[in-house]
Amino acid sequence: MNPISQLRSRLGGLGCAALCGFAVIVWSSASVAQNPPPDIKRKLVEQAWGPLSENRDMYDAALTAAPKGGVKVTKDIAYGSDPRQKLDIYQIPGKSNLPIMVFFHGGGYTRGERDYSPLVHANVLTYFARNGFLGINADYRLAPAFPWPSGGEDVARVVAWVKKNASTYGGNPGRIFLFGHSAGASHVAQYVLDRRVQPSSGPGVSGAILMSGRYVLHYDPDDPSLTGGVMDYFGKDPSRYESRSSASHVNESQVPIMLVMSEFDQLNLAVTSGELFVALCRRDGGRCPRFVQLKYHNHMSEFYHFNTQDDYLGKEILEWTREGFGATRHLDNKNSDRID
Repeated sequence: MNPISQLRSRLGGLGCAALCGFAVIVWSSASVAQNPPPDIKRKLVEQAWGPLSENRDMYDAALTAAPKGGVKVTKDIAYGSDPRQKLDIYQIPGKSNLPIMVFFHGGGYTRGERDYSPLVHANVLTYFARNGFLGINADYRLAPAFPWPSGGEDVARVVAWVKKNASTYGGNPGRIFLFGHSAGASHVAQYVLDRRVQPSSGPGVSGAILMSGRYVLHYDPDDPSLTGGVMDYFGKDPSRYESRSSASHVNESQVPIMLVMSEFDQLNLAVTSGELFVALCRRDGGRCPRFVQLKYHNHMSEFYHFNTQDDYLGKEILEWTREGFGATRHLDNKNSDRID
């Protein structure tokens, strides 16, 4: 079964207003993306769904030469008592009242570091610091020692720390954006959508960018990730998966969300991104969230490429945080086409 047919099967019964619209956005929006440099583009196309370890060799030279723009980095600030509960600050000294971008890395729920290498994920926060944000790069506790809902709980702890301390570094605690990749996106989605991990006052953030995460849990024996990190984090009892799926809680939250995935991403992540997309369309009365697909990119290069000349995604996020979601979420939607 081809990817669109599998997506139709998984999203069956939603109607063409939802499903066809999603298919157009995901499978066609790549045409507007800026291309990577020719040598990297060629390697990405050759690699396609191949070994993701090749991304480091592709991008190290570009990231080493990338501008750092006077960004000051303050390392290893504790936001909790566990050794994994630490974050780094990326700032341009002398700036104040800046919006804040908090990044949570991926790693299949059982691994991953805020410093994946000396250059990555520093490149992500350097990019946002150079473009008018206070950048924060956060680690979180890992499964199996810390299963569900530890990820969402750690996002909550980071947000609480940011609200209390970010102004010291030039940030505006009233303008916090959360950005998660893969497992990090799952944790961010849990925090912004599921009231069970939020403070009583609500999530307290301005928006969330979710890149290639898992938002709906399905017991699928053909999913190679299921018997590894997914079960280590979410548990082995499928009867609990619906409650633990972030997409099941979209009506508990009004946080604006931007969805991102890559052209050569994993099918299981494409499917759950589609399910969350449709759920958010319904939540907002037919006004669907911004959805960006990165042309030529894969599950790892989609964050490796930040702060290089291929800045299409960065510009999309900057535009969305500054005006895009506000222009679509606050319009009168009485006469919009609803998804039934």
